[in-house]
Amino acid sequence: MDELPAVARSYFDDEMNPAHDWHHVERVENLAETLLDEYDVDETVVRHAVLLHDIGRAHEDAGEIDDHAEWGAREAETVLADRSFDDDHIEAVCHCIRVHRYSNALEPETREAEILCDADNLDALGAVGIARCFSYGGERGETIYDPEIPPDTDDTTAGAHQYNHFYKKILDLPERMYTDAGRAIADDRAAFVESFLDRFDREIAGDA
Repeated sequence: MDELPAVARSYFDDEMNPAHDWHHVERVENLAETLLDEYDVDETVVRHAVLLHDIGRAHEDAGEIDDHAEWGAREAETVLADRSFDDDHIEAVCHCIRVHRYSNALEPETREAEILCDADNLDALGAVGIARCFSYGGERGETIYDPEIPPDTDDTTAGAHQYNHFYKKILDLPERMYTDAGRAIADDRAAFVESFLDRFDREIAGDA
């Protein structure tokens, strides 16, 4: 539906962290389109899920809700029902949204949901992923790098600082891909991240 992008866009404001702003949605949309070329799925379900997958993000970042995926799925149900989409379509889109969040324990049960998960995670890899990582950490006032807490002694889940976050989460993303096409892109982007981290290590040691 032509108005759906504008409706989805209305949930984002210009003050949102660049890691999860509307441009993130646009990048995920581009990645999903690439994956759609490889699979026979309901493309409208995927496109609607992409547009609406982070509509709850601003509320989570503000501490108003705990899970933007669950909130977003409920909100998307209302958005789509108000526009007379049928129940099967709404259920399919909402499932995609509900399971896309990296840190929840839900698994996608449809290829459409797998494509959203892969596209969303791919945006956290590569050059864009590096930029997002430091942008998000900077807004939260987190340290870029702390030599006193190397990755192998860091017992936090997400990483005690941004450098460690790559080892705690980002470089594990290729193993979380659900589609072969997504994994191929993820492997390439992860190799770029590894190259960046190698350069980072050399620079902080004064070698480069």
